[in-house]
Amino acid sequence: MSSIKEVARLAGVSVGTVSNVLNRPDMVAPETRMRVRAAIAQLGYVRNGSARQLRAGRSRTIGVVALDLGNPFFIDVLRGVEAAAQEAGLTVMVFNSDKDATREARLLETFEEQRPLGVLITPVNAAGQDERLGRLVARGIPVVVFDSSGRHNRGCAVAVDDVLGGRLAGRHLRERGHRHIAFAGGPFSVRQVEERHDGLVSVLTPADELTVIPLPDLTVDTGRTAAKEIAGLPPADRPTAVFCANDLVALGALQELTQRGLRVPGDVAILGYDDIDYAAAAAVPLSSIRQPREQLGRTAALMLFEEADELAGHEHRHVIFQPQLVERSSTNPQGAAAF
Repeated sequence: MSSIKEVARLAGVSVGTVSNVLNRPDMVAPETRMRVRAAIAQLGYVRNGSARQLRAGRSRTIGVVALDLGNPFFIDVLRGVEAAAQEAGLTVMVFNSDKDATREARLLETFEEQRPLGVLITPVNAAGQDERLGRLVARGIPVVVFDSSGRHNRGCAVAVDDVLGGRLAGRHLRERGHRHIAFAGGPFSVRQVEERHDGLVSVLTPADELTVIPLPDLTVDTGRTAAKEIAGLPPADRPTAVFCANDLVALGALQELTQRGLRVPGDVAILGYDDIDYAAAAAVPLSSIRQPREQLGRTAALMLFEEADELAGHEHRHVIFQPQLVERSSTNPQGAAAF
């Protein structure tokens, strides 16, 4: 890696001037700032925000970039990460990309500067992730991807088989006699949404009918929007069941349908995904596809620790967990069961 001295040499200025450009740019003449920044870009220099910590020893901090901290699923994953980190005597820095690729890029740049022990991330888009994450790995910062089926060629990955989850959902609803099923989720650029939809489609027959309700996001509000669309259809054209891409959407749909006087599951059965704590506590307990959330987080953290310790000798692994159907009253008025 290039050093601040090399930047100063290439720009023809002192080390102190480079430091001022990085920390107090208003103290440096515009022409000099441009020359220093051009040298930084040419050399690929990234300042080390943890230099003092690294001089004393290795960083004791790991970074996490979650896709959506508004979703309780990621909070539960973080519980697993934090438990493993606490046992290892490490601290955790948590950031939210909020499904924004630009925000994610800025966060990764911050990690390049701060030099954590390693980074856990659910990338916004699988496409191009190796290039972005490869920059961290090249600077000696191991990366583990979690909750993403895209293989991370420069590190380990932990995910849940969402295609299987979609199949479990479809089989369960068909076994309950549903032949007109709606899928509510989106955007389809989100890998999890696409794979859950594809799993559902794979178990339907030509005699089955599928209605897709695309959503801009996976929230309670968009679940309400999907339910309004379903409730507005004539009874003969209305799906008898809806598979929601996550539990937040399912809870919103449940609220809206019941407020409009439709019975769940009598008129419309509802099946969610994730099995967050609110699912079992809903007014009509929600059937859902359970993901091992805390186990996923703990496993991702432990794999990151292994990679940080073993460095070049580490063999990357890709761990896939299996989801589980949890049946409750929203699809089965008789009671609850797990499969």
